[in-house]
Amino acid sequence: MSTTTRIAAGVLAAAIGVTTLTACGGDAGEKSEGGGTASKTVTLVSHDSFNASPAVLKEFTRQTGYTVKVLKSGDAGEAVNKAILTKGAPQGDVFFGVDNTLLSRALDNGLFEPYEAKGLDRVPDALRLDGDKHRVTPVDSGDVCVNYDKKYFADKKLAPPQTFDDLAAPRYKDLLVVENPERSSPGLGFLLGTAARYGDDGWQDYWKKLKANGVKVVDSWELAYNQEFSGSAGGKEAKADRPLVVSYASSPPVEVLYAEPKPAEAPTGVSTGTCFRQIEFAGLLTGAENPDGGKALIDFLIGKKFQEDMPLQMFVNPVIKDAQLPELFTRHGVTVDKPHTVAPAKIAEKRDQWIRSWASLVLK
Repeated sequence: MSTTTRIAAGVLAAAIGVTTLTACGGDAGEKSEGGGTASKTVTLVSHDSFNASPAVLKEFTRQTGYTVKVLKSGDAGEAVNKAILTKGAPQGDVFFGVDNTLLSRALDNGLFEPYEAKGLDRVPDALRLDGDKHRVTPVDSGDVCVNYDKKYFADKKLAPPQTFDDLAAPRYKDLLVVENPERSSPGLGFLLGTAARYGDDGWQDYWKKLKANGVKVVDSWELAYNQEFSGSAGGKEAKADRPLVVSYASSPPVEVLYAEPKPAEAPTGVSTGTCFRQIEFAGLLTGAENPDGGKALIDFLIGKKFQEDMPLQMFVNPVIKDAQLPELFTRHGVTVDKPHTVAPAKIAEKRDQWIRSWASLVLK
């Protein structure tokens, strides 16, 4: 999910830095068949929003003997850029967190060694954007969508917007806050959604309408959602005044999960006609010191144990066909049947140009 947080709609901020998730031991090695020392630690490089239940990581250690060390490298875009700068001498063995908006940048820079993960046949073909090259493995998906504050629209007796066209209507003037696509993964996803909806000849005119309609641009999801959006717990505390925000289809369940007392229904809704599908990948880093451990970890990331843990850890959807969603998601989440998408080749060709044009148009 970028040039800032890929966040999967979580409200809890993940700690920045290096975290060792272990069931036993630390960095101690053991003798390999060749007489050298084989590391029993596998290092996962990711964005700040990576999270997993300790019990699930302990299960990986139990199954494989490897301890997972997580190196968090900033938001999604920052993490990708750092990986590019250290390619060939990577900081870890596996990179998790590059999504389809930035996938071409990672692949064009040769970040990953091909590896066909065990269990990949359980992942739908539509999510395997690298085809049979297997440089990356799909791990999760999510939808960037406008969220709305249900109470605001009920109090105003105003129907919440459902489509991109609605957002530019005068009745929603000065209500929407979005993230800067130069710095934000959801902001970039929203921009790509408008390009998918209106095409090369129409998206800039659409943004002119949004600008005239009082759209507010901030640098990050954290600022937009937790400081500017009136529907979030953080926004209520900050006395925010924007009832529309670019976030995720999985944001409403989060508002229920962390609320005390738990509401009967989520206080926020999703404008399903504004959604852009993000797919997030993991790959074995070129030059990894522990490629065997890295391969084992990638296998585990698309295993049922990790896949069913993800929704309430990172608020994203599993990619394997037989994974079950938690009741919180099925009750309070939204299924987006027809998200907007852009072909990876077109994202690769147009992304930087779209961002430059957007900045010139909206920020000047």
